[in-house]
Amino acid sequence: MAGEDEGLSAGAVARRLGIAVTTLRTWHQRYGLGPSGHDPGHHRRYDADALARLETMRRLTAQGVPAAEAARVARSAGRDGIAQLTEERPHTRDGGGHTVAVGRAGAQARGLARAAMRLDALTVRHLVQESVAEHGVVDAWQDLLVPVLVGIGNRHAATQRLVDVEHLVSRCVSEVFGGVRRPAPGSPVPVLLACADEEQHSLPLEALAAALAERGVAARLLGARVPPRALLDAVRRTGPAIVVVWSHQPDTADLATLLAVLELPRRPAVVAAAGPGWPDELPDGVLRPRTLGEALTLVATVSPPS
Repeated sequence: MAGEDEGLSAGAVARRLGIAVTTLRTWHQRYGLGPSGHDPGHHRRYDADALARLETMRRLTAQGVPAAEAARVARSAGRDGIAQLTEERPHTRDGGGHTVAVGRAGAQARGLARAAMRLDALTVRHLVQESVAEHGVVDAWQDLLVPVLVGIGNRHAATQRLVDVEHLVSRCVSEVFGGVRRPAPGSPVPVLLACADEEQHSLPLEALAAALAERGVAARLLGARVPPRALLDAVRRTGPAIVVVWSHQPDTADLATLLAVLELPRRPAVVAAAGPGWPDELPDGVLRPRTLGEALTLVATVSPPS
């Protein structure tokens, strides 16, 4: 794989900037903002100057500058001018600004965060779909989505804003996860997934359902805010081998619900409490998967019901 000294591919540039590859091609064809050089027999690659011009284009169009004018500015700036323009991204250090911190997650996560802040649903969906197709649900969740979602959550906690961004990203991710191919009708459904009562963060369970589907395992996903009585009724009605209850916050982590599931006459073979809301001390018989990978391993140890 070529390093940055050799230039970046179109896909790598698109991920870094948080735009679709088709947008990159349009900017090349319409405005001349393309790769800097071309070796016969090799794909065109973008060097640092080309990347800086594209970053200027992305930033200006995100601020509402017409594309043709943004392209004129990007093309006309010299090397020093490009550097200055790209450094002038609006940001502050008190939790405001127009960026979302994703830690050391990498260029793809930064690109997704930029698209999210622009409320660019088409690009958000495209980037998530691309990551799931290339890496699978588990890696896409852990390496791409979690850093961005945590960054949005941290910004919201600091500013009480970005609810619109969070909702848009969640909807796009739900659509991608919902599109993962499920087992055929009539297949055994050994897993029941539910959020705790009053728990509204259902996206981690949607990720688990999609990851299970990739492995040919079907799951019933009850979604957010499942009252204890409804959960118990669902367990009695469907007889799952595995029940996973998700809690994101301590105030939704009701141990009594777990105990009630354990006390059913035909209790599931596995009862699991997932999510950071649960306390470290759980009732005997309740397992605690701490990552999506651990939850998948847990499911793999239980045979589907006959």
